[in-house]
Amino acid sequence: MDYRPGRIFLSAPHMGGHEKNYVQKALEDNWVSTAGPNLTGFEHDICQHTNARHAVAVNSGTAALHLALRLLGVKPGDEVLCSTFTFVGSANPVLYMGATPVFVESEVETWNMCPTSLQEAITARQAAGKLPAAIILTHLYGMPAKVKEIIAVADAFGIPVVEDAAEALGSRYGGHQAGTLGRMGAFSFNGNKIITTSGGGALVTEDERLAEQALFLATQAKDQAPFYQHSQMGYSYRLSNVSAGIGRGQMEVLERRVKQRREIFSFYRSQLQHIEELFFLPEPKACFSNRWLTTVLLPPGHRPEAVRLALEGENIETRPLCKPMHLQPLFASYPYYGNNLSARLFERGLCLPSSSSLTEEDLEKVVKHLRRILEVM
Repeated sequence: MDYRPGRIFLSAPHMGGHEKNYVQKALEDNWVSTAGPNLTGFEHDICQHTNARHAVAVNSGTAALHLALRLLGVKPGDEVLCSTFTFVGSANPVLYMGATPVFVESEVETWNMCPTSLQEAITARQAAGKLPAAIILTHLYGMPAKVKEIIAVADAFGIPVVEDAAEALGSRYGGHQAGTLGRMGAFSFNGNKIITTSGGGALVTEDERLAEQALFLATQAKDQAPFYQHSQMGYSYRLSNVSAGIGRGQMEVLERRVKQRREIFSFYRSQLQHIEELFFLPEPKACFSNRWLTTVLLPPGHRPEAVRLALEGENIETRPLCKPMHLQPLFASYPYYGNNLSARLFERGLCLPSSSSLTEEDLEKVVKHLRRILEVM
């Protein structure tokens, strides 16, 4: 990360004040391990906020997705349907399992997985003798996907849905917290997320058996024995008790962070909406987005990379929208279903600075330079 003085970051960590108390307590009590009261407390806090019955804190959102696929019994040779418009951490766990990712296009209202393309993909894979073993549904940039429609399609074929809610903690669909509507959900607490543990994640589920098995696998699958005995392959995925202490302090300010991010979105929209053909993604009726990142589609003729570099010259960090997975060299040979909407979004889209710690002066600076750049280019 570039720490030049005065830099305006895309999405920086923002401490709430009590994190150091939890961390200090862990250090004083020597709970410097992947066990301890901060871990159980953090998991309780996640459940309290999301209304999930069970949470297992792990060291990344990708680890949570990997565990979810393992718990669903995904095996080498299986196929897993994934959103194509997402970060690579959504799709890599499919490869970890030796399975094949099948990418599904987005729809225009949320930029997330399209129920129609999903139906097309499942029907085609089934006709080829490969009914997918699972669906990984991403809620990109904090905007909930069309969960009701997607789960209806999945249920018709008996395919379990795992929600990648890495960017959507605090978002809701139909009044329910994102991440709690599928069989399992995954959150990320990476340093750039709406709250952070410096690096971490969590798996949530209503199923006690799945939660118990997730914890077992995340702690190297140690059998009940007075010595180290292992009957299954496990992983070193457990979150540290010290990092969980940061998470406990962060959970105390989560609602404030959601409010701040939504206010940042509203500021940009009010200040820039007069620019012809500059597009902000609205919220569909059933959705409440945490607005983790404010995203825009630039007017035709303006290249995101040129705008990004011009803003970088003013010490302002921005980022292009996600390059779709089906266009990534790593995944170019895997099946894809859709109309390339995500590719068109990638060609026009930019993520604006959205840190909850941004001041009004920071936001005005971004708006001033973005206006100037779009007028000149």
